Amino acid sequence: MARPQGQPPDPHRLRPVRTGRPAARGGGAAAQAGCRALHQLAQEGQAVRIIAGEWRGRRIDAPRGEATRPTADRTRETLFNMLTSRLGSFEGLRVADLFAGSGALGLEALSRGAAHCLFVEQDRAALDTIRANIRSLDAGARASVEAGSVMGLRAAREPLDLILLDPPYGTGAGAVALDRMLRLGWIGEATWIALETGRDEEVSVKGLAVETERTLGKGKGKLTLLTAS
Repeated sequence: MARPQGQPPDPHRLRPVRTGRPAARGGGAAAQAGCRALHQLAQEGQAVRIIAGEWRGRRIDAPRGEATRPTADRTRETLFNMLTSRLGSFEGLRVADLFAGSGALGLEALSRGAAHCLFVEQDRAALDTIRANIRSLDAGARASVEAGSVMGLRAAREPLDLILLDPPYGTGAGAVALDRMLRLGWIGEATWIALETGRDEEVSVKGLAVETERTLGKGKGKLTLLTAS
């Protein structure tokens, strides 16, 4: 895959996406206990770590509250291993992290050498957390943060190299976002896309081909890599 250095995408041409994976609710005593545990974690705040690259081992914060949940370290490690085997290197890539939450996916890409990442998020607490994480890593020169809806996307000046999406499970929001990005030129022939969904969700976007899928152990999630077809 080509990895043009290029200019970073114009943040004013992309309005962000609603993020997060809502915690499960209801469903009996076990589910209620799980909800209480998630609520406690949310109120306390959660920390995740950068896995590799310039900021390897650095801790970043996750948003407080129950609107979003960070991608687990193990899931992120699996995803980036999958991407590394295909991309070889992240050096110089132009990246978007949609449904960004804590910004962990985009920050991982920056740590591994990406030239620029646009973080797209709607939740206010998550936006504050992303900005704080960018400051803590002194990554402001290579990062842009936007708030809003993916449906506000405008035509791209040029395609991105890598798009990372971790939308709420079971909503189809990732496919909707990708369909719009494809039609507006954010996805080109060399663009790689990484999407996390529920295990049983079918990923189908006209104009995109599924390169590989991998279920996440005993969890409820699935990672899908896509390219332009």
